[in-house]
Amino acid sequence: MRTISPDKRRARKMRNLFRLNVHVARSKWGELPALGLKILEELTYQYGLSIATADLQLLNSRWYVTHGGLLRIARQRKCLGIRTLLVSPHSDATSSRWVFKATVYPSIRSKGYVGYGDADPSNVSPLVRGAEMRVAETRAVNRALRKAYGIGLCSVEELGWEPRSFAAPNPQQARSTGHDNSHQNGQIRLRDRLCLLIRQHQLDANLVKAYAADCCGTTNLREATREQIETFIINLSDWATKDRAGLVCKLNSYSRSQEVTS
Repeated sequence: MRTISPDKRRARKMRNLFRLNVHVARSKWGELPALGLKILEELTYQYGLSIATADLQLLNSRWYVTHGGLLRIARQRKCLGIRTLLVSPHSDATSSRWVFKATVYPSIRSKGYVGYGDADPSNVSPLVRGAEMRVAETRAVNRALRKAYGIGLCSVEELGWEPRSFAAPNPQQARSTGHDNSHQNGQIRLRDRLCLLIRQHQLDANLVKAYAADCCGTTNLREATREQIETFIINLSDWATKDRAGLVCKLNSYSRSQEVTS
């Protein structure tokens, strides 16, 4: 019986993972440019990251690693530990500004790789307002992990909030993007993705729609652009996974506002 060497076994595993990553990427974001495919191949073979498990995100034609992806790399490399510390002199609870220091120890002999992360209402998404402390700690950990394992790719959680992503939609552009419920270049319909997310985390559909419209700055969800909805779905999924109870509490506030309006 012929035995397969560990190197060949890993190479075969990475080839299969890359094929899966390409398939999932095309179903989510459409056809990828040659450069995007090349970068995806390098990320797959070097770090074993998977799009299906949300290790990577493609935003504005750029790849970003997620917190989950960085933790996957740390587990694969047998990271010894991660330590976080609140930097009190630069934090202020009254203004919801928090600064954290994270130290990653890849091995028992390592002196540690340090990363800092900050968060306040001005640089986080409206979806996570009130959770700035957790965002700051996550950003610090991500930065320290990227230093420890030589990952030049920025993480999604380190991105600051950009209000222009939710600018008032152009009606002509909104019609041309066809975000309502149609297929475009083989992409999964946004409505299906949102419905799946609602069922997966057992959320109230009407409250999610009201929240989405508020985040997009529109009267109702139909007026939002495809880019706005896609950003909302990404943020909603992240919050539901990390803190479902906090998300439900936020959604319930829209139930009270609807009662006042009626």
